[in-house]
Amino acid sequence: MSATSAAESNAIPAYLPLRNDLIGEEPYGAPQLDVPICLNVNENPYAPEPAVVETIAQRVKEIAPTLNRYPDREHIELRKAFSKYLERESGVRLDVDQLWGANGSNEIMLQLFQAFGGPGRTALGCDPTYSMYPEYARDTFTTWKLAHRNADFTLDVDATIKAIEEVKPAMIVLTSPNNPTGTPLKPEDLKRVLEAARTAEVAGAAEGVHPVVVVDEAYIEFRDPGTPTALELIGEYENLAVSRTMSKAFAFAGARVGYMAASKGIIDCVRIVRMPYHLSAVTQAAALAAFEHTDEQLSRVNHLRETRNATAAWLKQQTYKGQPLEVAETQSNFILFGGHFDDRDRIFDELLKRGVLIRVVGPEGWMRVCMGTDEEMARFREALVETLRIVEKG
Repeated sequence: MSATSAAESNAIPAYLPLRNDLIGEEPYGAPQLDVPICLNVNENPYAPEPAVVETIAQRVKEIAPTLNRYPDREHIELRKAFSKYLERESGVRLDVDQLWGANGSNEIMLQLFQAFGGPGRTALGCDPTYSMYPEYARDTFTTWKLAHRNADFTLDVDATIKAIEEVKPAMIVLTSPNNPTGTPLKPEDLKRVLEAARTAEVAGAAEGVHPVVVVDEAYIEFRDPGTPTALELIGEYENLAVSRTMSKAFAFAGARVGYMAASKGIIDCVRIVRMPYHLSAVTQAAALAAFEHTDEQLSRVNHLRETRNATAAWLKQQTYKGQPLEVAETQSNFILFGGHFDDRDRIFDELLKRGVLIRVVGPEGWMRVCMGTDEEMARFREALVETLRIVEKG
């Protein structure tokens, strides 16, 4: 199905009582096109090893006879696995009641908006940022406001704190590494925001209520060694929640497993809004199997980090209309590049003709490519050189 026909198939009949604020809206999602090289949704391009597949199959086979019963709605064993993994990955020891899982970090974020947002409440983000955040806000009737980042996409802390004082948000949503730019969040910047939130007011809430600061770390495993994580501050700040996912570095996007680390109070707030038995027994079994093979699941992270660094260096050597391409600093498995593309839709189309799918996202003039296999990246480089030459000729 082409992109056009896919969009047409989502047309809503006029006689249906769709919510007024949803009329004219389109479903979220990057293009899903049948092309040889897909570098647009930030997946880990390497499939699970056969041993991992075998363990997943065995775990699911073991629980299959119990599928007539509901799963553990508190997913205790999985939360223990989250704790064990985070202690290994980040050196932070967390109790089970400080952890919570869901169907991807998307559901984690939606649950946070359900718990802390709603009519009369505001959530604050820092632009440019993940394009799903305003949709979580819309779907929970939460007002969405933005403080703008610096020109280099780092957090403008002063502007963010000023916005906190002005809009009195219930939630402050930060991202590290930031999507779509890949920019890391400096620990000292996060601490300043956390301190400001500790005493800030929340519009529509009782006196003494203060904002929750959410740090989305979906891509954090791709950070350079030694780079801190917001998890290290959870014991110090009761108003901090850190969202993680198994989709990216853990090569588990199809399983849809995300999780959150926070104080017990924040976890209990989210438990109020979660759907009953929201994590299926099959999902829990598959995730536990994957954690049995953590080494294998993360085995390609170092290589993808090297691929990112090499690709960023290569992109900086390319030119468009006489100017070197700009490349945003990134600690993720994707790169935002361009900076001065005056017709990025044309560039997207020309790459697509050559079987390479990347993403038109972020500020005007920029595009994003995620890291693929060595063969896929070689084809991307070849296609981009051809594309820029064609587009420059007009």
